Amino acid sequence: MNLRIGTRGSKLALVQSEWVKKEVQSRYPELRVELVKIRTKGDKITDAPLSKVGGKGLFVKEIEEALLKREVDLAVHSLKDVPAELQKGLQLSVYPKREDPRDALVSSLFSKVEDLPQGASVGTSSLRRSAQLLHMRPDLRIVPLRGNVDTRLRKLDSGELQAIVLAAAGLHRLGLSDRITTLLSPDSVLPAIGQGVLGLEVREDDERTQNLISFLNDLETELAAKAERAFLKELEGGCQVPLAGYARVEKGRLVLDGMVAELDGSVILKRKLSGERDKPEDLGLALARQLIAAGADRILEKIYGR
Repeated sequence: MNLRIGTRGSKLALVQSEWVKKEVQSRYPELRVELVKIRTKGDKITDAPLSKVGGKGLFVKEIEEALLKREVDLAVHSLKDVPAELQKGLQLSVYPKREDPRDALVSSLFSKVEDLPQGASVGTSSLRRSAQLLHMRPDLRIVPLRGNVDTRLRKLDSGELQAIVLAAAGLHRLGLSDRITTLLSPDSVLPAIGQGVLGLEVREDDERTQNLISFLNDLETELAAKAERAFLKELEGGCQVPLAGYARVEKGRLVLDGMVAELDGSVILKRKLSGERDKPEDLGLALARQLIAAGADRILEKIYGR
């Protein structure tokens, strides 16, 4: 018996896929699990912001195509890279327990965003992060930052930047938790849709693989992911939009925070909604519509040039 896992070749992607491989092999010692590295468009284009080269889907399309061609049986994604609409014939079937969803400030000299000097250079690849940082500190100079985690840390360590902002989950998974200066509260910097979540994608007709990996699913993570992705889908969000959503289970109910912002952070619209655990998509849809009614549609229209 074989299981072929499609993965990007970055260090973080391989760590994540190796974890899935190890868990599956522990469960099924007779199974031969193989990692198949696939280079995506997002891996090839490293000198331009994601918002300028196509946004969401840049890190998953080639892996999804390998799934559809039956070259691999399973894809392991960082869920925040996965578009709201999957390719026909594919499904996200398993969501392992979520890692820390927060963003992390990394700096050698300054412990908090508030401590950064006037006009400080802060590196981030995300419009979502930059909008929220500029809302807190309009004086900051946001520097577009692409590349893997090691590349970004080197740019900080070389003195080019005074701080960078990265997903805490990636630093934890790479064994770099000691580089985190401060974890940014979701109250000030709301995380990306699916941040800290792994999405395991399979073909809809492949019951064998679905059954093999079902033990990895964490129900609370699944509920949060489905609420956040329904929110994303209703707002037609992508990397071109400063948009955020963070769901979790609190006291038996599902709670979702959502945000849409102007690119410069001058306007930030935030709302919070709670609902029944068994209807996560309804919660995401309802919160998106609340934000649209509050003016998010005008922000989105301006950004997309409609």
